[in-house]
Amino acid sequence: MDTETNPPTAAAYRNLVMATIGFTLTFWAWDLIAPIASWYGDRLELSSFQQSLLVAVPVLVGSVGRIPAGALTDRYGAKLMFPVVSALTIVPVLLLIVAKDSYALMLGVAFLLGLGGTTFAIGIPLVNSWFPPAKRGLALGVFGMGMGGVALSGYFTPRIAKHGENLPFIVVAIALAVYAVLAALFITDRPDRPVPTASLASRLGAAGRLRVTWELSALYAIGFGGIVAFGVYLPTYLKTWYELDPTDAGTKAAGFALVTVTFRPIGGWLSDRVHPAVVTACALGVVAVFAIVQAFDPKLNPGGTIALLVMAAGLGTASGSVFALVSQVTPQAQVGSVTGIVGAMGGLGGFVPPLVMGAIYSAKDSYSIGFMLLSDLALAGCVYAYGRMRGIRPGGEAPEPEPTKITVRRP
Repeated sequence: MDTETNPPTAAAYRNLVMATIGFTLTFWAWDLIAPIASWYGDRLELSSFQQSLLVAVPVLVGSVGRIPAGALTDRYGAKLMFPVVSALTIVPVLLLIVAKDSYALMLGVAFLLGLGGTTFAIGIPLVNSWFPPAKRGLALGVFGMGMGGVALSGYFTPRIAKHGENLPFIVVAIALAVYAVLAALFITDRPDRPVPTASLASRLGAAGRLRVTWELSALYAIGFGGIVAFGVYLPTYLKTWYELDPTDAGTKAAGFALVTVTFRPIGGWLSDRVHPAVVTACALGVVAVFAIVQAFDPKLNPGGTIALLVMAAGLGTASGSVFALVSQVTPQAQVGSVTGIVGAMGGLGGFVPPLVMGAIYSAKDSYSIGFMLLSDLALAGCVYAYGRMRGIRPGGEAPEPEPTKITVRRP
């Protein structure tokens, strides 16, 4: 069947649903420590840095782990990778029960828990292969909503823990076990998908040599990296600058996350109708403008709330459109490898801004410079996406300029 012209099949939608559920569950597992980090801090008498490190380790490992996960998916397919990774993630989830009294053991388990964050690079090539180009943007955006697993973890994990400190880990482990069985039964790779025969190292090297890999990485580091950065630092910003209590700050931060999740498929849907580079440029342009607004420290209601939520919409839209762009400019056999690198850079891109914002506030007692830097970065991404990425063909090369015609007039 020709996926370029035919509409998506029932199998395409089945795989999309299964991939999105798996992405959501493994991201919940990936984020199990963060919502109850203060509980670990009190139990183990951790410093602020130790507690932050405990939260950061699975995120960093999960981000970097997307690189080999994507390349392995290119080779072995999502039908194998999704159930295997989901089943293996059960191990660190259950180890959280036995490691809770040792900080060193908790760090080791947190490292293993990073495995749950790699499924993003498994689902993207699966969904990309099943949907025709005209439908890929929305499909990839719907799959991307699985990042809402982090929000689910933030809401449900502490509430489940009130009924038993080990109960969240047992619930998630059972959910992952059930999903691993269902994934093995219902996820199917396209029979005509290209299977690379080169080694893992050579395929990653080939993806790394594509200029477009790093261009997409930079754009995704702004879009998704911005989401990660706000997710990590927004509660602190709201408590410090607007003097909100922790519960109110956490609720508003959850609202920010909900908007980003909602607008990710919208970014993909728009990319099916307008070139994804144009959608990315417009979304980052909006972020640039409202970052300037927030730099002038408006009152939280309504100015600050509007500015932050519009930035959330822009970042969510850009995250969806960038991966619609990945599907357009990356050779099919390299989608997993490129996705792994781009996804890793997006995750890692979220950990520099909180450090910068904290350092600036410590030095200047203001967040304005930090928001102006965000505006500059978003504006640079806007210009680059519009100016360079619109004309890129599959393989990451810009089209050759048409030869200039010279007309010679005889006297």
